[in-house]
Amino acid sequence: MKLCRFNGGRLGLVQAEQVIDVTTALEALPSQRYPYPSHDVFIAQLDALRPGIEQAALTGQKHAVTGVHYDPPVANPGKIIGAPINYKAHAQESAEDKSIGHGRAITSIGDWGMFLKAGTSLIGVSDEIVLRFPQRRNDHEVELAVIIGKTCRQVKASEALACVAGYSLSLDMTLRGPEFQCFRKSIDSYAVLGPWLVTADELTDPGQLDLWLHVNGQTRQNANTRDLIFDVPRLIEFASSFYTLQPGDVIMTGTPEGVGPVLPGDWIEAGVQGLGTLAMRVAPQYA
Repeated sequence: MKLCRFNGGRLGLVQAEQVIDVTTALEALPSQRYPYPSHDVFIAQLDALRPGIEQAALTGQKHAVTGVHYDPPVANPGKIIGAPINYKAHAQESAEDKSIGHGRAITSIGDWGMFLKAGTSLIGVSDEIVLRFPQRRNDHEVELAVIIGKTCRQVKASEALACVAGYSLSLDMTLRGPEFQCFRKSIDSYAVLGPWLVTADELTDPGQLDLWLHVNGQTRQNANTRDLIFDVPRLIEFASSFYTLQPGDVIMTGTPEGVGPVLPGDWIEAGVQGLGTLAMRVAPQYA
């Protein structure tokens, strides 16, 4: 199942180059009282909602996939978790390029740990990336994103994929500089997710996916998730050894080599095998 949020929070089922409006299926969600849950209620109920989604698709209004505005496929992630230095070739380029590493000892994710991006950094693929700090370098980073489907903690890698609701394409936009990742990667619009969520039953092996990114038609990144240092099960094990993971939490799994700067007005195209593609503009002016 490919599910999207579009046109201001409507729910869509993506089939045969169409987005079918299945928003009526959300009527089955349990009513909530304050204090509201800290997880994404839709993702938590996704399995239970599937029959209603399929039923709603029989009569739902249809839109061309190119004719809607894509919101982030997860509305309320409690956590957006980043995985730094998780491809060997990216670790090497970071060590060699002082404008990436800024004097840090570049080792690997096992030494650095993971980091959190602010929820306010999240946008969909129909929005614009709005850069800040024109005197500094702002980089693209294409990544596979994992959407957690149920509450879990201290999960073993061998059991980790059972905790996944689905996968999506993401951009972990990055301001280069001396600050910790959780600060300089949390700028508004620096976490791109979409265009949709592909449920885990449709993508059984996240460890063999091509991913790529072009800027203004030129290839910048081209790799495969088999080159991850910590693969998806190991990332979930690692993250859940520190955090309780909840439905809707997003794990951005790390970027491969080829990161580079983008400037106002640039055109970014990216894709992950089996998950779709994005094409989006960097806003024409700095914020």
